Amino acid sequence: MAVLTREVILAEIEAGRLVISPFAADQLGAASIDLTLGDEIRVIDAIPTPIDLCNGADYRDHTQIQSLDAPYVLAPGCTIHGITRERISLPPDLCGFLEGRSRFARLGLMIHVTSAFIQPGVSNRQVLEMSNVAGRPLRIHPGVRLCQLVLMRTEGQAVYRGRFAHQESL
Repeated sequence: MAVLTREVILAEIEAGRLVISPFAADQLGAASIDLTLGDEIRVIDAIPTPIDLCNGADYRDHTQIQSLDAPYVLAPGCTIHGITRERISLPPDLCGFLEGRSRFARLGLMIHVTSAFIQPGVSNRQVLEMSNVAGRPLRIHPGVRLCQLVLMRTEGQAVYRGRFAHQESL
């Protein structure tokens, strides 16, 4: 697998194989695409009882959706879910990884805890597992380019058909 550069990403977009909506040309970097935070987040319930991590565990049973009408203050040590404004549609021979942007990472914002991989063939918005590892609160604003998508070509083709293949909301 190889990381796609700006020119290759543009060619994939122009050919209609890679679809990012909405998309502006200034989101494209040397080998990545900046993605923005949408207008809602999912906050983990403050109930101090343990959550059973078993096969039937569902994050939706332990979280609440909240609008980002106003900035959200993310306390140190806390995690919330955000979702990208952009919908990403990948062909069966491209996959991707979400990465935080260094300007925010250096202030203590992690963009994904462990699920950075974007499967080939998806057509969805990406959930961001945003954690504050700083010693200070971080104010989270919608519409900010918080992360970047790094694309890679696969060996062979595959299409993800799992639970989140067509995810539109948190």
